[in-house]
Amino acid sequence: MFALTPLEVEALGLSLRIAVVCVLASLPFGIAVAWLLARRDFPGKTLVDGLVHAPLVLPPVAVGYILLVLLGRNGPIGAWLYDSLGVTLIFTWQGAALAAAVMAFPLMVRAIRLAIELVDRRIETAARTLGAGPLRIALTITLPLTLPGILTGVILAFARSLGEFGATITFVSNIPGQTRTLPIALYTLVQTPGGEASALRLMAISLALALGALAVSELLARRVRARLRG
Repeated sequence: MFALTPLEVEALGLSLRIAVVCVLASLPFGIAVAWLLARRDFPGKTLVDGLVHAPLVLPPVAVGYILLVLLGRNGPIGAWLYDSLGVTLIFTWQGAALAAAVMAFPLMVRAIRLAIELVDRRIETAARTLGAGPLRIALTITLPLTLPGILTGVILAFARSLGEFGATITFVSNIPGQTRTLPIALYTLVQTPGGEASALRLMAISLALALGALAVSELLARRVRARLRG
């Protein structure tokens, strides 16, 4: 019987907690940024778009180093957080969640932005002529029609955060029970003599989680599309 070892339970539980926090914290910002990029023209839009998608093209280690410089105890933001609020992100699971969120954010924004751009603006215009305000239009028309894209963005961000390694290990290191997620635990086992069998098990767990997340995303998107068409 396939029973999880304490190491696997620890790494799996930590990875799932980080992924859930990453998605929940990122979703409001993801929707707002996607809507802004899809519906508004403003000075510096190209720069904002580039910054949002930069984690897709930068080496993950570079992203982790940027977080370390900015949010470390001696960084401009990190020092303020510690001195003013007593908050430390480096070497904590919250910091790992932040690193995962930064790496997953572009995937979430891209999926939601494409969905918003596909919404027929004539429906919104018709609702506006009937007296509906911007907030009501957004809540009753735009967001429901965008829901398949939102679900896709959520699942992609969830799956990406489960597999995040480079930015996480650079920013919060490899601390058992705090920052040792599935990918970092896998890396540790690969570097450990005789750890090949355990590494293979973790790889199988990671693959099953990723495929399961993508399958759930496709199933939910199909159901939402079918409901919208019906």
